Amino acid sequence: MAKSKEQIIMGIDPGVANTGYGLIRKRGEKLELIDYGCITTSSQFAFRERLEKIHKDLKKIIRKYKPTEIAIEKIFFCKNVKTALMVGEARGVALLVSIQSGLTLSEFTPLEVKQAITSYGRASKGQIQEMVRVLLNLEKIPKPDDAADALAVAICRVQTKRFK
Repeated sequence: MAKSKEQIIMGIDPGVANTGYGLIRKRGEKLELIDYGCITTSSQFAFRERLEKIHKDLKKIIRKYKPTEIAIEKIFFCKNVKTALMVGEARGVALLVSIQSGLTLSEFTPLEVKQAITSYGRASKGQIQEMVRVLLNLEKIPKPDDAADALAVAICRVQTKRFK
């Protein structure tokens, strides 16, 4: 019997104040948590310095865990144009780091993540977080929310890859 190739998928939930990241390992059909957290930047720093910190920290995480793929959440809101533009710039930094890494890159809308994780496109944040906990066999829901969202994006990549 051939041994299935191990994959490490990094999920990213971009943001300026908090960029969530989550890493999972896929062995065969089994998923396991590697690490998760947030890159936090202070509003006391210049915007470009905040983007630079996101860039540097994402590069460090990629060097440390050596993911085989990266999945990033697409922006899908328009309540505040200024916020959307700033998050878009942070997302651009995450895309740049991903492209520079030379890894396979996937992008998913929040709707796609919800459908892949819960099979319901209108699932609540709590329902998604609970499914992340269940799918990764964790005792409690990962915190902060941005990190749990990044793990959901990584799981989405695994779930959608099965059907391609």
